[in-house]
Amino acid sequence: MDEMDLMKKLRDVPSPSPEAYDNARAALRTAMAEPVNTVVRPKRWFSWTRAGIAAVGAAAVAVAVVMGTTGGTVPTSPTAPAVAAPQEVESPLLKLASEVKAAGMPGDSSLIIRSSLAPDKSTYVFYTVYTDKGQRFQGDSPKSLKESAAKGEDASTDYDRKLMAAARLAATGDLEQAKRDMVNAAGCCWALGGTPAEQEKAWAEGLERRAEIFRMKGMEVPPAKPRPTGKELEDAINNTLWSNSTYALFIGAANADIRAGVLKLLATIKDVTIEKAELDGQQVLKLIAVPPVSSGEGAHVVTVDAGNGLPIRSEVVPDKGAQDPHSVANYKSSRVNLADIVAGRI
Repeated sequence: MDEMDLMKKLRDVPSPSPEAYDNARAALRTAMAEPVNTVVRPKRWFSWTRAGIAAVGAAAVAVAVVMGTTGGTVPTSPTAPAVAAPQEVESPLLKLASEVKAAGMPGDSSLIIRSSLAPDKSTYVFYTVYTDKGQRFQGDSPKSLKESAAKGEDASTDYDRKLMAAARLAATGDLEQAKRDMVNAAGCCWALGGTPAEQEKAWAEGLERRAEIFRMKGMEVPPAKPRPTGKELEDAINNTLWSNSTYALFIGAANADIRAGVLKLLATIKDVTIEKAELDGQQVLKLIAVPPVSSGEGAHVVTVDAGNGLPIRSEVVPDKGAQDPHSVANYKSSRVNLADIVAGRI
């Protein structure tokens, strides 16, 4: 029961990026109450430079994420005890977002270098360039990234563009509308902001799409569930907001507008805790999403630079037992010019 089986069923879908695989595991984990554990792919699965999320793949991920159950226990923080995030007006994320927004923004693209541990214990590095115009180029080496950009092999999706637009709106405009846009970006099942009839229709359509995922995997379709209400609904929406916002951060963080907007959106999730810490001599903030926001049996911890908000690490911390080293991804983000990438100046 994993996302690779699902992707094999979708043979006409272009090969997804590392972030897409991580989202797929999060999706199936939620839909099937599977324990949290970031997926690790062998190197050969990363060799495609034209990787991208096709519409059917993105829809499958989005539907599975929000149609499942949440649960689990609150894990012990990996370092000092975390303090529950205060009300939005007091959140350190808002102060950081303001500082990020005021900073200069040279270049025309974000370069994200993601490193993680492969099954053979080697380090796998993946390169993504997300331009301010909404293009995404990627590769598993500087050479393949250069070739992808030079050939104009744009791997971006409507999902990417909607997430980035929502983040930009959060940075500069209506935060509530931005939240609705971020949650609804994948066209899944919440119809946040819609009428009750529209929301019920979206939920029913989402159930059918979720059932199709199970049928493609040759699995028994779970019984249909009524649309959640109350705290269960709030938790599920926050799970979608967290998943979409952190994904936007991981691929577009070097853009100050996107980074500031994501920080403001994450500040609205009261069940995300914020912990000041030090990592390799650097002051950082740890954003900790525990069940039910994380949709699993442990915490999803996103570590950002305390001075500029750039993502440094994403990891899954179980509530008990040893941490799987494969569940950790490290990030380096910088502003670049696409012309330099095309020229091989990385």
